[in-house]
Amino acid sequence: MSPDALITHLVGASALILVAAHAGGWAARRLGQPYITGQLVAGMALGPSLLGGVAPGVYARLFPKEIDPALTGFAQFALVVFLFAVGYELDLKVLGDRARTTVTVALASFAVPMAAGTGGALLFREQLSGLGMPRDPSPAVLVFAGLALSITAVPVLTAIVRENGLAPTVPGVVAVSAAGLLDVVCWAVLAVTLLDSGDGHALTWPWRLLLAAGFVVLMLLAARPVLRRLLWRPGTSPALRSALLIGFALASAGVSHAVGLHVIFGALLAGVVTPREPDGTLDPDLLRPLNDVGSLLLPFFFVLSGRAVTLNTMGTAGWIALLAVTVLAVLTKVGSGAAAARLGGLGRQDARTVGVLLSARGLTELIALDAGLRAGLLGPGLYTVLVFMALATTLLTQPLLRLTRLPAGRERSRPPYDAGPPRHLTPGQDGTRTAPVADLS
Repeated sequence: MSPDALITHLVGASALILVAAHAGGWAARRLGQPYITGQLVAGMALGPSLLGGVAPGVYARLFPKEIDPALTGFAQFALVVFLFAVGYELDLKVLGDRARTTVTVALASFAVPMAAGTGGALLFREQLSGLGMPRDPSPAVLVFAGLALSITAVPVLTAIVRENGLAPTVPGVVAVSAAGLLDVVCWAVLAVTLLDSGDGHALTWPWRLLLAAGFVVLMLLAARPVLRRLLWRPGTSPALRSALLIGFALASAGVSHAVGLHVIFGALLAGVVTPREPDGTLDPDLLRPLNDVGSLLLPFFFVLSGRAVTLNTMGTAGWIALLAVTVLAVLTKVGSGAAAARLGGLGRQDARTVGVLLSARGLTELIALDAGLRAGLLGPGLYTVLVFMALATTLLTQPLLRLTRLPAGRERSRPPYDAGPPRHLTPGQDGTRTAPVADLS
């Protein structure tokens, strides 16, 4: 393919991806679902299993193999920017008056699904081997199977909390705070799992672990004061600051990939070490463009995720596995979250609300699944099952929440704290405006 033809195909494919994904997001919102759910569905519809199966000639013309590297680059860039913003917003220093409840809920909603996923993969390894899982799975494969059930998507959860008016209530604050803590635990476990995945990296995993630990220590100790001195000088334009910080995030992602980690960990770490305003608040002039860029380009990642979905590998066993995994994913999350919240002193309805909210997986799950697929921890069949599980649990969250809240009618829970003066709002990843996760604690 000539360079001119390559550019023409890339521009046309990019236009189709952006229009289809944001149209899907608009339709999802009209149906009462999170915006990114519609983007994900649109991305899968543009993949080889749906568009490629219905109109293979059209699919081959729209998405020739020659443009795959460019689309992958757009997807990885979108991930880096998105996760840099997530890391920048993350602040677990203050969990509010219910810190013990929050920690208990986070740990329970991690441990129970992790045990169920790992145990299920071990017990049913013969059946799952037909979906690409080894008959004798390695420890990394088993841990990743448990992790796939343990993840909660913070962007989706915060959107649902906001749209249902739960932000100032006890279950809303506990769920968002627990999800933020759970994110830290899941990313840490995923990092160790990928180090031990045996993916053919030139360095053995002990060396990779040592280099990764040194990189994290260097970032935590040196990056923040250097960034504060270089970029937070009076008179530095917000545009220059955003450009340099995105470059910093990309460099951090590149280093993390070089030492054997996925680019997502470098992007998250870059966001965590980025200094805030002197009073500890988020810089809206920095966060707004990050969220705008992430929201615009994330559809490329959804399309990339959808292109790896292979419905023709499912068969009867695959659909049975999907039903079983989805039921297990919902029950373990809702059950463990609700039980832990109940032990923390919440009422029955509030505890059930916390459990239901933590069941949403969405984008965070897709990022982890993509990392596992690239590391060889998942086969195409099992990847497809888990992608549909992530979609199903996300779609079920809103109906289950309405069912849970039904007995109390329109009555709201008592706010757990004095919210004080209104804080600044920042654009959410779903295109709406929301208070940062850190401001909910």
